Amino acid sequence: MRHFSLNTQILIGCLLGVAVGVALNIPDLAPFHSPVLYGAKLLGTLFLDLLRMILIPLVFSSIVVGVANLQAHHNMHKVWVTTLCFFFLSTALAILIGLGAATIFRPGEGMRLAMFADATRTFQARQMPLSDYIAQFLHGMFQNPIKALAQGDILAVVVISIFLGVAMVVGGERYKNLRTLIQELQELCLRIVGWIMRLSPIGIFALILQLVATQQSALFSSLAEFIAVVIGTTLFHGILVLPLILFIFTRITPIRFWRGAREALVTAFATSSSAATLPVTLRCVEQHLHLRKDIANFVIPLGATGNMDGTALYEAAAALFVARLAGIELDMAHQLVIFFVAMLGALGAPGIPSVGMLSMVLVLESVGLPTEAIALLLPIDRLLDTVRTAVNVEGDMIVGLIVQELTTEKPEAA
Repeated sequence: MRHFSLNTQILIGCLLGVAVGVALNIPDLAPFHSPVLYGAKLLGTLFLDLLRMILIPLVFSSIVVGVANLQAHHNMHKVWVTTLCFFFLSTALAILIGLGAATIFRPGEGMRLAMFADATRTFQARQMPLSDYIAQFLHGMFQNPIKALAQGDILAVVVISIFLGVAMVVGGERYKNLRTLIQELQELCLRIVGWIMRLSPIGIFALILQLVATQQSALFSSLAEFIAVVIGTTLFHGILVLPLILFIFTRITPIRFWRGAREALVTAFATSSSAATLPVTLRCVEQHLHLRKDIANFVIPLGATGNMDGTALYEAAAALFVARLAGIELDMAHQLVIFFVAMLGALGAPGIPSVGMLSMVLVLESVGLPTEAIALLLPIDRLLDTVRTAVNVEGDMIVGLIVQELTTEKPEAA
C-alpha cells in the first residue's frame, strides 16, 4: 500500500474494518468473534498508546515555541498585542459556536456505545459539586512541572508551557539556546508523529472493527448528523461571523475580501494545510488586499500555528458528540475546560494535515472522555479538514487586515 497516500490508506483501513466487523456478526463466523475482537483491541490500544506517548512532549514543545516566537517581534509591541487579542476573540467565538451548535442540534443523542463503557464509569467517579470542581480545576493548573509532565496532566502542562514561553520572550536572546533546543524537540516530536501516522490505517482498522462488531447501524446516521453540524457551523463562522468582524473594524466588504482572498482559500481547501498555503496567503494579502509586508510577515505565519478557528470549533463540537455517545452529559464546568484546552491547544498546533488528531486527543483527555473515539473521527477528518482549514486561513487574513487598520498611524487632518 506504499504507493497510496496516507488518507487513502486510512480510508481503506476504515472500509476493511467495517467489512470485517459486519462479517463477525454472521452466525456462521461466531467462533471467530471473540479472538478477532481481542486482537483488534490489542492493535487499537497500541495505536492509542503511541499517540498518548508523544502527546505531552508535543504539546509542551509546540506551545513553548509558539509563545517564544513572539520574541522575534518584540519591537512590534502594539502589533502583536492587537494580533493576539483578535486571535483570542475569533477563536473564542468559534469555540462558543461549536459548543452552542452541538448543544442545540445534539448529534449522537440517544446513542450509547458499549465500547466507551469504561470511560463512562471513570467519568462518573470524577464528578463532584461545581464549587469543588472549580477549586480543583484552579489547583490543577499550577503544579510541579516535573510531576505534571510525568503524569500527563494536560492543563498543568499547558500552563507551564505558556509561562516558559513568556519567560523566553522577556529574557530575549539570553535564552536563545534553550529556545532552539525546545524547537528541535518539537521537530523531533513531529517526526515521531509521522512514524505513528504510518500505523494509523492499521489502528483505525482495529478500532472501527470493534465499533461495527459491537454496535448498531444507527451509529452511522449519528455520524452523518455530526458531519452536517460541523460543516454548517464552520461555514456559518467563515461566511457570517468573520466577515462581520472584518467589516466592523475596517469597513471592507465581504465581497471585496473574498475576491482578494480567493486563491488562498481554494488552496487551503485543497491542501488542508495552513503551512502549505502560507506562500499563497502572503501573496493574496499583500498583492490583492494591500496588507503591509511587515504586518503580513508577522500575522500570517503566526496565525498558521496560533489561530485555528475552524479546528477549535470542530474540537469543541466533537467533544460534546463523543460525550453523548459515551452516555455522558457534560456540565458547564466541563465545557469550560473544553473551551480552555481547545483555545490553548490551538496556540502551537502545527499547520499540517492530521496533526489535529493529536489536539483532539488532548481535548478528550482533558475531561476524561474516551480517546477511542478517534476511530470515528479520523475517517471523516479529511472531509472536515478541508472546510476548517479554509476558515483557519480566512481568519489569519482577516486578523491581519484588522491589525493594520488599528495600528497604522492616521495622518492628522489639516
